[in-house]
Amino acid sequence: MSIVITLVMVAQLLSALGVIVLVLLQHGKGADMGAAFGSGASGSLFGATGSANFLSRLTAGLATVFFVSTLVLSFLTSKSPSAPKSIMEQSVPAGAPAAPAGSQIPGAAPAPAPAPAGAAAPKAGDAPAAKGGPASEIPK
Repeated sequence: MSIVITLVMVAQLLSALGVIVLVLLQHGKGADMGAAFGSGASGSLFGATGSANFLSRLTAGLATVFFVSTLVLSFLTSKSPSAPKSIMEQSVPAGAPAAPAGSQIPGAAPAPAPAPAGAAAPKAGDAPAAKGGPASEIPK
């Protein structure tokens, strides 16, 4: 299966490079006006209009190869049984670094806030302070 994916990738890369080269070789619509006044553009290898027709057809053919190879690659890689369906389904490797301090894991209980400097540590059995007291007001 991987040889097929490799061959399709090579076809996609070559068709992409071919499209780029062919688009750069073609001249714009305004270039024909210069040929009418004798600038020499009509003396090309394919004639005055032959090159535009040949290059545009070749560009369209390579663009078709590029899009078909893109669709084939997406189909082949999506059918892989080992590939996760989304980035959220990927497992964390065993040697992965720990989460930075202050980060939250979804669904976990929030970490207790650190006590302000100079505050006494709560004793075992003390009830948490009620919200809305003077300590929770924002100074103006």
